This record gives sequence, C-alpha cells and structure tokens, in this order.
Amino acid sequence: MEKLSGRISSKEAIGNSGDLATSGQPNPESRIPATLGRRGLLRAGLTSSLSLLTGLAIGGRTSVASQKDQESERKAPLHRVIDAHCHPRWIGYDGARMIENMDAAGIERAWLLSWELPESEMDPGYYSTTDPTGLGITFRDVIDVAERYPGRFIPGTTVDPHDPHAHQKLKAAAEIFRARVFGEFKRRMRYDDPDAIRLFQNCGELGMPVIFHLDPTFPRHGVPSNWQWWYGGGIEVMEAPLRLCPHTQFLGHAPGFWREISSDADQEPLAYPTGKPIVGRGRLLDYLDKYPNLNCDLSADSGHTALSRDLNFTRKFLIDYQDRVFFGRDMFSNQLYDLLVSLNLPSSVLAKILAGNALRLVPV
Repeated sequence: MEKLSGRISSKEAIGNSGDLATSGQPNPESRIPATLGRRGLLRAGLTSSLSLLTGLAIGGRTSVASQKDQESERKAPLHRVIDAHCHPRWIGYDGARMIENMDAAGIERAWLLSWELPESEMDPGYYSTTDPTGLGITFRDVIDVAERYPGRFIPGTTVDPHDPHAHQKLKAAAEIFRARVFGEFKRRMRYDDPDAIRLFQNCGELGMPVIFHLDPTFPRHGVPSNWQWWYGGGIEVMEAPLRLCPHTQFLGHAPGFWREISSDADQEPLAYPTGKPIVGRGRLLDYLDKYPNLNCDLSADSGHTALSRDLNFTRKFLIDYQDRVFFGRDMFSNQLYDLLVSLNLPSSVLAKILAGNALRLVPV
C-alpha cells in the first residue's frame, strides 16, 4: 500500500483507477451483482501493452471502461494471473467493484491484505483513500470481502509485534479465517526489532509469507531535519530478519525497497527516482543473491517506477530472478501488466511472475 502519486488528487484516483468507475464514489456492494461469467469478462482482457506509451502513466490510471472502443481488439491473458498485493476498502473500492475490476483484467485470485496500526502511526494522507469508518485497512474488512466472494481472495493479516499474544492471534487468524499471508506489514518501527523478528519466525512456522513495506528517512544515514512518515527504515534493517528467519519467505515492497535496485540509492534525494538509469549493482540485488528467502513485490508506483527506469536492465533482472518476483497491483490499474508484456519475456518467465511464484508460496 502506497500513497498516491502527487501527480493526481485522491478524488481523481478514485474516479479513474477502477475499470467500471463512472464517478468518484464507490458503488455499494448490494447494488452491483457479481453475475457476469468469468469467461465472458475475460474477453475484455487487459489493455494492450501499447497503452503503456499512450496514457497509462505512473500518475494517471486509465480505466478499461474508458477504452471500450478498444475492447474488440483485446485478448484474455495467456497465463494465469494472481494479484499478490490487493486491499479492500481502498481508493473507493468495495468488494463488488474489486471483482468487476479483477474479472476485466483476467485476474483469477488476489492476496487480500490488511494494514493495521495505531492511529499515531498513520500518515494523515491515507485518510482520503482508506475507509473513513475505521483506521487503516482492518482484517475485519479483509474477511468480510473474502467471505462474500469465496474462491477469489486469499486473506492476509498482521498483528502488533509488541503484543505478547501476537503468535496466538496470528495462529487464530490462520485457523479460523484461513489467513495465509502476513501483510501488509507497515509500521513505524525498525524491522530488526527483536519482537518483529520473533513474529517473522512465527510466520515461517505457519507457512505465511511476509509482505513488508519500507519507507526510509532522508537524508539517508543522517539525522532527519523534519518530521517524516517513515515505515520500517532502509533495506539494511531487513538483513537480520532474513538471516535469522531462513524458513520465512519475505516479499519487499514500496520506495525504501525498490530505490535500492540502483547503487546510487544513498545519494538519491527522491523516494521515487524517475527517468534515471540504473547505476551499477544496488543492494537489492546483493540481498537477493545472499538471502534465498527474499522476494520482490512488483506492485504500486514504486515497483513500476523501478522497472521503468532502464528497460534493458529490467528485462535481464526479471529473467535472472524469475523465481523471486511477484505480480501485484495495489492500485487497481493495468500498468504493470502492460509493462511486463511489452518486455517480450520468455513465456515460462512471464508465467512464473504472473502466477507461478504466488502459487508456489500459497497453493490454491
């Protein structure tokens, strides 16, 4: 889960990011029957890879509904597609609207993630894009949507690492509500905290992959000059969890993770470095080589921006680490799928990224 790009307002994002959105307001679930067959909806497919060049920019999320004149030319995805990063009640999407969006995009299932945290840790910018009746994205919302649409969602949850009953609560979520993913873990604490490491070990014992969000402070490795909404810290905080929890699979996400694809990350003043080629070999690649339990969540603006910086590098990166990268959206747009298709990856590699790797960690 990431803050929306500053290039568009939250209202615009709500109105434009959904395939069937016609206004800035979410449609009540009771008014949108999920009766359309998947095969019929799959004919709509995903937008052509050319839309990456003609309007599916990082900040603008072109909807499938706004391109009905192209529907006759679309084809369903040739591979199974599983979205490994999705949220309920996020950017104006209720469950019915999510299902319509997934069907139009040919997405078979989605990992449905919560984001639970104390109010003091919530960046106020999220109040305009999350459910205003709660705080963050609750596990209750995850269960509500997953139970309404059986077979389409894999529930994900988090618990407070400092809660002495964290392991019991996580085990109960797995046994009672079939939670199978720990995420999205996004807290204002270092992830090498002993309580966090113990919790990550528990996730491994339960067979739950961990999706973690990193937002570092600036200047890097210096004293911040102002208040900042950081989460987790820099990628270096993950070295201890990766080393001490070898049986836990981790998926890295967000600016603090993806900026490390380039070796000049410490000198980069922006959270989202755009239009800059990849320099040398970033720490992310070193960590991938050193720790076989580290994986990459490609979702959101951060993943798309990192992959868009240097397409020659990106194609080689995805082929070299084909077993470690996971398709995810986070924002309900097709920009990542379009980018992946445009790279002309081998079919076997694309199949792993779109669904195979997710199915390996969380079989269905």
